[in-house]
Amino acid sequence: METVFDFSMIAPCGINCGTCYAFQRTKNRCVGCLTPEGNKPRHCNLCSIKNCGHHPQNGSNHCYDCEIFPCKRLKQLDKRYRSKYHSSLIQNLKDLKVMGEDLYMEREKVRCRCKVCDAVICIHAKECQTCKTPLPELI
Repeated sequence: METVFDFSMIAPCGINCGTCYAFQRTKNRCVGCLTPEGNKPRHCNLCSIKNCGHHPQNGSNHCYDCEIFPCKRLKQLDKRYRSKYHSSLIQNLKDLKVMGEDLYMEREKVRCRCKVCDAVICIHAKECQTCKTPLPELI
């Protein structure tokens, strides 16, 4: 699962697709938001953020480069992820913009692993799926 820490796995909204349950599952595994072809849940293909007409024309696929960042839809998604999944997508995007791709991915390699057993965490879980250690409130 090394693609978990590949920059191509960072969705426009700031989610690391490698930490998503759909990517981590064994059966019908998702290939990630920005992968052009392959298995993806329907809601990912239809995502209003990924398919937004405001994405910058400078080659960036990430919302932090948008003139209306953070937009209403991203704020709604961020609120849900902060309350349910212990992660701020808007903060992820701000950090990515400031840190740059390489430093951000180095941080992801540490931040997205269980502090007890070193397994890759699932952003949609409240505990490590391997050792059952509770995940921090905000990663």
